Amino acid sequence: MKQLHRPDLFMWSSFDEARNIDFNSILWVREQGNVLIDPLPLSEHDMAHLDELGGAAVIIITNSDHARDSQQLAASCGAQVMGPSAERESFPVSCTRWLDDGDEPLPGLRVLAMDGSKTEGELALLLEDSTLITGDLVRCHEAGTLRLLPDPKLKDKRAAVDSLRRLVAIGSIDAVVVGDGFGVFRGGQQSLQDLVAAVT
Repeated sequence: MKQLHRPDLFMWSSFDEARNIDFNSILWVREQGNVLIDPLPLSEHDMAHLDELGGAAVIIITNSDHARDSQQLAASCGAQVMGPSAERESFPVSCTRWLDDGDEPLPGLRVLAMDGSKTEGELALLLEDSTLITGDLVRCHEAGTLRLLPDPKLKDKRAAVDSLRRLVAIGSIDAVVVGDGFGVFRGGQQSLQDLVAAVT
């Protein structure tokens, strides 16, 4: 796994040839139990790395399209699974907890429910007020420039843009770690402002 901009954050990826971007998964290492976000299958190397770092106690899935290898990893690691409350009735993975906007399932981690994306109540996660972790709605196909999920995929573009404005209003975001594409590890606040300007 690749270390990110913080010593407690790691990423592993799978290249999607149809879209020419990486699909990403995140590991947050913490003394009270590590957290996996939208976990893809792990290579033997990355599984060994995860074991070295203490395995996983929690898996958070931002939306049903990012369930990925969550069920298998939950079984192998003994992790509890958390998913978006808005998809509770049709979610493909059994969850021990459902997350709503404003929830703080772990100290230092705040849940933001995004409206207008391709799934109901897609989650974004704010880590210690400075690192935003996104699922599908906010992505980055070109290094340094954030993008919105393409219009044909959106359920409601106006609601999606309003969700972006909520992110900008936080005011303290420095890094944006995306589920699809490149992350923005400095100047995340400005990148989000530029994205809002580009889509309105």
